[in-house]
Amino acid sequence: MIDDSDRRLETVLDRLEQLRRELEVIGRRLDGLEGLNRIADELHDLNGSLQTLAYAALGRRGPDVRKDR
Repeated sequence: MIDDSDRRLETVLDRLEQLRRELEVIGRRLDGLEGLNRIADELHDLNGSLQTLAYAALGRRGPDVRKDR
C-alpha cells in the first residue's frame, strides 16, 4: 500500500528526473555555443588582419580622416 510519504517521494523523484533532462538540454546548447565563441575569435583575428592590410595599402602617410564635431 502506497502512503502519502511514498507519493511525495515519487513526485520529488519525478521532478528531479525532469530537471536532469532539462540540464542535459542546456548542456548540449552550451556545447554548441562554444563553437560560436571560436568562430567569433577567428572573425576578430581576421578583422585585425584586414585592418593591418588596409593601413599597409595606405602607405606611410596614413588615412586622411576628418572627424565631424
